[in-house]
Amino acid sequence: MTARISLLERATALEALSAWSFDEDRQALYRRLEFSDFAEALSFMVRVGVHADRMDHHPEWTNVYNRLDIWLTTHDCAGVSSRDIALATVIDSLAEGR
Repeated sequence: MTARISLLERATALEALSAWSFDEDRQALYRRLEFSDFAEALSFMVRVGVHADRMDHHPEWTNVYNRLDIWLTTHDCAGVSSRDIALATVIDSLAEGR
């Protein structure tokens, strides 16, 4: 079982992950990305999906045309874990290179 990170660890992580916020209702990290069109959004989702699958940690997300909303939470600990921070970091890296 993966442990939930402390409030201080979460706050520190969010300082480094400036595009992310904390969604209190979902107990999750949250980020919205916007793309030029649906194809670009879908392509990004596929790239994230490959990394997420390798990490065995899968995001909750919704896609509407060019918009992608992502929530990262670890259900085993009912909150944010180091696995969510790691995946958010990967997502940020992919978003910078798009």
